[in-house]
Amino acid sequence: MLTTRHGVRPLGTPDLDAFLALTSRHPVVNVFADHRARTTNLEPRWLGGEMWGRFEDGDLVAACHVGANLVPVEATPDDARAFAERAMTRSRSVSTIVGPHDAVEVFWNTVSSAWDRPRELRWHQPHLEIDRAPAVEGHPDVRRTTRWDLDSLYPACVAMYTEEVGVSPEVGGGAELYRARVQQLISRGWSFARFEGDQLVFKAEVACASPYAAQIQGVFVPPDRRGEGLAVSGMAAVVDLVRREIAPTVSLYVNEWNTPARRAYERVGFRESARFSTVMF
Repeated sequence: MLTTRHGVRPLGTPDLDAFLALTSRHPVVNVFADHRARTTNLEPRWLGGEMWGRFEDGDLVAACHVGANLVPVEATPDDARAFAERAMTRSRSVSTIVGPHDAVEVFWNTVSSAWDRPRELRWHQPHLEIDRAPAVEGHPDVRRTTRWDLDSLYPACVAMYTEEVGVSPEVGGGAELYRARVQQLISRGWSFARFEGDQLVFKAEVACASPYAAQIQGVFVPPDRRGEGLAVSGMAAVVDLVRREIAPTVSLYVNEWNTPARRAYERVGFRESARFSTVMF
């Protein structure tokens, strides 16, 4: 039964099949939501938040993940506006709004007068994907990391996060939680790096995965080693490993202004398939 206006209600385990059918319309773009659904069965206690659905004539037509990240799924402007109006009935709890540009823009324009000012707006982020062998050779020294690599890997993860987001993940006592997240990625086999001796020279992680796609995050080369092509050969190796062992398509999204990264991904063979936007608080 619908309990809120505009046909929006929280989803649960009985809605899982309908939700996965929704994400399958664009399975690479929707990999985050697909991953969250499959790993939680849409149980709120495991989601750490809610998954909202919008229905028309009893059919699920759009969704919205509402946790630390708010992510519209297959949302038209009308859907995004309906989700935003529901969101305005409560205080802001999300730290990021992220997803396809049109839906994020409508959502933000609707809630902006009620929510506090964001720390940063990133409106046009190319969403890239590759579903074939890389266009260049991957470096043979790129490998999955192990717990023995943590002392070298963790500082690079902190540096990358701080450079990308603009604030350290350790701020406010977050070091223990963030370190646990890095360890979790290692244990899943989702953390990749290249080392020269004890020195990390490249790293990347899989953030989420489904049977259709894996989304990459955390690509990092130390500042003093940039310009050597380490990201190109490193990402080519990651694409090979991920496509062989995790999912057939590899995706990521990148800041529009990050020209070196965009050139590196293009050389590997990534191609733009959508535009994302991110609102950061």
